[in-house]
Amino acid sequence: MPARRITIYDVAEAAGVSKSLVSLVLRGSPGVSDGARLRVQRAMEELGYRRNHAASALAAHRTLTVGLLIDDYTNQWFVDFVHGLEPVLAAEGYRLSVVEAGADRAAAVNGLLSTRPDGVVVAMDVPEDLVAADAPPVVVAGTREHIPDSVDTVANDDRLGARLATEHLVGLGHTRIGHLAAAGGAGAARHASFVASMREAGLDPLVSAPVPVAATEVMGYASARDMLRAHPGITAIFAANDSMAVGALGAAHELGLEVPGRLSVIGYDDTPLARMRLVDLTTIDDKSVAVGEAAGRMLIARMEGSDDPQVHTTVEPTLVVRTTTAHAPEG
Repeated sequence: MPARRITIYDVAEAAGVSKSLVSLVLRGSPGVSDGARLRVQRAMEELGYRRNHAASALAAHRTLTVGLLIDDYTNQWFVDFVHGLEPVLAAEGYRLSVVEAGADRAAAVNGLLSTRPDGVVVAMDVPEDLVAADAPPVVVAGTREHIPDSVDTVANDDRLGARLATEHLVGLGHTRIGHLAAAGGAGAARHASFVASMREAGLDPLVSAPVPVAATEVMGYASARDMLRAHPGITAIFAANDSMAVGALGAAHELGLEVPGRLSVIGYDDTPLARMRLVDLTTIDDKSVAVGEAAGRMLIARMEGSDDPQVHTTVEPTLVVRTTTAHAPEG
């Protein structure tokens, strides 16, 4: 016969307190003395009590779900980001539900809100109707355009990361450097920082037209092919993300340009794609796992009723040198 489940009644009896006081401890209420809180916590530990999150959520009219709104399932940045976000939420009993906005963003937002999530993480440009007065708490992850003043944000420092990428190439002796640009908040920040860093080095920046859709490998290939044909003297490319950088590697191969002997390529995000041995891409680690963890902690605080001033956190990226960059070719 399976062991009987330990309840808060058992905890209350063992601690010598009321069931209501145990409930207050479980909710983290400040109106409990330190002595009583300690007795309850010791009783829970000794009895092996495991909190019934589902029952707690039902009583509080909550769903214990968090929605994650993204704009592109194929963007590998989300892999590490979710690896950081999900464990933080799961530790507090929350389940993560991922929704891709697609072409009809209004329908995606309405569909997400219809499931009554306790909170939402937005990893795309923020839809206006997602921060209405009756909407759940929202945290924005990543550098985005038009972020409402009322939400918490966490992102890596895209301007610093782009500067690190550009300075790495300049330090290797490259003077003809192209940038494969992408639209959106992060893309715009990386683009602007690349241009500024090149001009500070006394060099002329070459920039492709920003990709108006998902910055994929296919788009990176097309942009790099056009750039390399139009400017055959280019010896290095900085791509807005790793997927576009892999596309640039494909274009270089097609045009007979050895990487890194004739052309150096650097990406951004340090995705699983960049870490593949066959690719071994030099890139910028945007610390997306840490961004996910921070987004989870921020959202939990808001879902638990925090009314502190809005928090805007920036995570510092780092350069990861692999085998796709080298000193500029001579001559």
